[in-house]
Amino acid sequence: MTRLAFSTNAYTEHDLPEAIGRIADHGYTGVELLGDVPHAYFPEFGDADQNAVREVLEDTGLAVSNINANTATGFYDDPPPSAFFDPSLSTADEDDRRWRIEYTKRAIDLAELVDAPAVCVASGAALPGTRPGAAYDYFVGSLHEILDYAEPRGVEVGVEFEPELIVESVQETLALLDDMGRDNLGVNLDLGHAAVHGNDPVDAVHQCAGVITGVHLEDIAGGIRGKHYHLIPGEGELSFAPMFDAFDDIGYDGFVTLELYTYSQRPDHAAQRAYEALAPYI
Repeated sequence: MTRLAFSTNAYTEHDLPEAIGRIADHGYTGVELLGDVPHAYFPEFGDADQNAVREVLEDTGLAVSNINANTATGFYDDPPPSAFFDPSLSTADEDDRRWRIEYTKRAIDLAELVDAPAVCVASGAALPGTRPGAAYDYFVGSLHEILDYAEPRGVEVGVEFEPELIVESVQETLALLDDMGRDNLGVNLDLGHAAVHGNDPVDAVHQCAGVITGVHLEDIAGGIRGKHYHLIPGEGELSFAPMFDAFDDIGYDGFVTLELYTYSQRPDHAAQRAYEALAPYI
């Protein structure tokens, strides 16, 4: 049976321990930790921060569903207002790519510390001057090094496909997994992203059976091929009961994590409404 978690990336107006505590108050049994500012930005996330997180996890009894290492806005002195993937694991700049590889290793260290099963990463986009094929090759090389680091630590790595990135669909993610042939590489399956790309989320669950490291969930206005904007379940047009039936069909018993970073001004409202909408399915 699946379990519900909520990502701290909706609580960017609060520090990480407070975000974890607030999520616990809404009935969730799991929490995803944002591996970026203002929560676990790894160049500045020291022993005291780690101890504070472990303490609040122990106090609340929450399990960690995933470490979300998709973005690294903390790299910038004046970051843009939206999620920023660069420097990515597919950038042609060797120094920037090395920075992001080491950053991801620190996310794996945190996953090991808090007993999270996985870390998720995104591919990044092909920047001007770098053809998509070359960016893909850089991404593959980065992943191999990251997986070598993660494997002895018992942490899986899930690639989260994202609209307009090098890896942006279920099909491209599964092709990447085939190309790499690594046992500890899977998909962090964002079913809203699947819908935006035109995939039926139920089909996506079945297609990814056996390689799901974690699930992200949100509603999408317009349903299949809607716009990429994360909504509280019930505020868009996706049907969630068939998705949870599909999880049962494939025997998935991990966490389904609500990712509602679009509600940073009202995170408690989003967490409560989302829990009420999805609790009947678990």
